[in-house]
Amino acid sequence: MRIVVDVMGGDHGCEVVVLGAKLALEANSKITELHLVGNEPDVCSALKAVGLSDRRVLITHASQVLTMEDKPVEGLRRKKDCSLLRAVDLLKDGRADAMVSLGNTGGLVAASTIRLRTLPGVDRPAIAAVIPSETHEFILVDAGANPDCKPIHLAQFAIMGSVYSQEILKRDRPRVGVLSNGTENTKGTELTREASVLCSQLGLNFVGYVEGHDLYSGGVEVVVTDGFVGNIVLKTSESLVKGIFGILKKELMATPIRKIGAMLSKGAFRAIKRTMDPDAHGGAPLLGLNGNVIKAHGSARERAIMNAIRVASEAVEHRINDLIVKQIAATQASPATLSQ
Repeated sequence: MRIVVDVMGGDHGCEVVVLGAKLALEANSKITELHLVGNEPDVCSALKAVGLSDRRVLITHASQVLTMEDKPVEGLRRKKDCSLLRAVDLLKDGRADAMVSLGNTGGLVAASTIRLRTLPGVDRPAIAAVIPSETHEFILVDAGANPDCKPIHLAQFAIMGSVYSQEILKRDRPRVGVLSNGTENTKGTELTREASVLCSQLGLNFVGYVEGHDLYSGGVEVVVTDGFVGNIVLKTSESLVKGIFGILKKELMATPIRKIGAMLSKGAFRAIKRTMDPDAHGGAPLLGLNGNVIKAHGSARERAIMNAIRVASEAVEHRINDLIVKQIAATQASPATLSQ
């Protein structure tokens, strides 16, 4: 298995990314090659700093970096030797089976779509974020790749999210819902109403509309929405977790009695933190591309990067793209097709 990592797009420098790569190599013997793409002197310095001398590591030099401040398409045109493009090209040329990038989300979506193209029957790729709920994890798709969508796009997202949930999260007949502001058919927007009708015709375990308060109650495994709403949901959820733990820490340390109670409950708090920890997944797949692309958070540290590489390897092992193509083709062959 060959994985390529864009080491230049993170907030904490390439040394943290390289350390995450080291942890991934130590954890996964199935990785035969790990391509690190970035400024070669910086990458070599990071390899030395973290003590990584694994023979599976290969370096691809890139003289430029697509920053978070760069406008995606304009930045890609100006920075043709950026690490993100070089990483995507390794995937396109068949020299890698999957890639991980911490960089500019818009740039990653644009570069991947242009270079790799989408799978047959898929109009747009979508970010599938795995989020923990009260009883299990659910997939939020799209979590930020497509701010503006058509109903057909949400229907395709529903199929891809269902495939990923069933294969990677081992959910038998995952329940799929369209995110809306109410469960009644009259609620929502023109986009959600038309998408709901399409999703009901796809042969999925479609439950209709789901509301915001349904997401964390365990009533659904795949939540479908456009990238604008999805990204807000994702970032609000991440911020809420941090806020709750911050408030808990402040209140539990307020008095001696509370401190004793906190000590007695330490195990429970640790278990909750592990469950809600976004680093446990590390990265979200960009589903629907003719290649396995994983988007890691720009602020990701070594453990998250290690897990993002694991997510990439799982997509390769489970042949997620082949399964998506098969499911899309089966849907298009049915009386209610996605090509209508």
